[in-house]
Amino acid sequence: MFFVRDVIQYCLREKLSKISTEDPMSAQEFWLISAPGEKGTNDAWEKFEKCANNLAASNKFNIPDLKVGTLDQLVGLSDDLSKLDAAAEQVTRKLVQYFAEVLEDNKDKLTDHLQIGNKDMHTYVTRFQWEGAKYPLKQSLKVLSEIIGKQVTQIDNDLKAKALGYNNLKNSLASIDRKATGSLMTKDLADLVKADDFVLESEYLQTLLVVVPKLASKDWEASYASFSLMVVPGSSKLIAEEGEFSLYTVTMFKKVIDEFKNAAREKKFMVRDFVYDEESLKAGKNERDKLVAEKQRQYAPLIRWLKINFGEIFAAYIHLKALRVFVESVLRYGLPVNFQAAVVEPNKGAAKKLRSELNKLYSHLDGSAAGPIDTFEDSPALMSLGVNEYYPYVFFALKMDFIDSKR
Repeated sequence: MFFVRDVIQYCLREKLSKISTEDPMSAQEFWLISAPGEKGTNDAWEKFEKCANNLAASNKFNIPDLKVGTLDQLVGLSDDLSKLDAAAEQVTRKLVQYFAEVLEDNKDKLTDHLQIGNKDMHTYVTRFQWEGAKYPLKQSLKVLSEIIGKQVTQIDNDLKAKALGYNNLKNSLASIDRKATGSLMTKDLADLVKADDFVLESEYLQTLLVVVPKLASKDWEASYASFSLMVVPGSSKLIAEEGEFSLYTVTMFKKVIDEFKNAAREKKFMVRDFVYDEESLKAGKNERDKLVAEKQRQYAPLIRWLKINFGEIFAAYIHLKALRVFVESVLRYGLPVNFQAAVVEPNKGAAKKLRSELNKLYSHLDGSAAGPIDTFEDSPALMSLGVNEYYPYVFFALKMDFIDSKR
């Protein structure tokens, strides 16, 4: 059994897995802990259950007999698992966040989609069973970690690819829709005009669209023909009024268009860059219809992929936690393997009391010549190593706040 001096040496070798520095009383958090058995695992569970009574909801965290390997292998694997743990959590959060984005107005249904098999996250963790078909028990701990690592990487890469394609589609559609909104100064004018509003197929004449502030409409109507000698008198027609602006047409000879634009600009009238082309307008409308149809076509398969792969990544993440508990328990408590793991959900407001009771129950696990650690001030060596949180039993925090409560 390892004592405090062993833990210090372990840290110095830079092989100790990163002990959690997260607030153990955070909302939506489980504790994964383990303690050694004396006669067997049942006595460890009974002691723990008695200690946690009325302070937490707790269940056995069933970890099967895994291949232990050598001590050196376990020490090296401990650090690797810590890094993989962080990566798996990050990918899980990214997938859930993107799932919410894809659901758009149906974000309130997100929880219903986050299933592992037919279990929700809470049930999967509290009733955890090792999935031997995915993670064969005959494999070494190193191989099991590699299987999970490849799975995490593959899901992450696939998520990036699918998000890129779908987001490009959404952005193209949003760009078209943005052009259809806003003021007459910026919006697409295709839906406001028709062929009869323009002089078309003329060698000499061209019709322009001009945005005029409503308050200046009378000024426009009285003065536009004077902007150039070659403006067609009486050619201006009011097409639309929206917000603070009015949209007019005006026809002139092509060779004075630049002169007209300069004169209009001085009076704060804006000539829109618009050429009426029936084929182009139809193509624009057809493009949006195509994008909408393609988005609808991709939506259901994407939702299905997200549902399936959430289950895969979350299961991988929890199995990774189980590997970490197993490895740290063997390193902490020694061989033969004899420990009981538990998943604990502290009652509201009871985390501090539960922590105190657990420290009392397991303080003997850190017995040494110096005695158990009650506070970090009692162990300057641990403090100097940057260990901010240490317990006499194996402990890992499991954050369950994958769904942003602000959504």
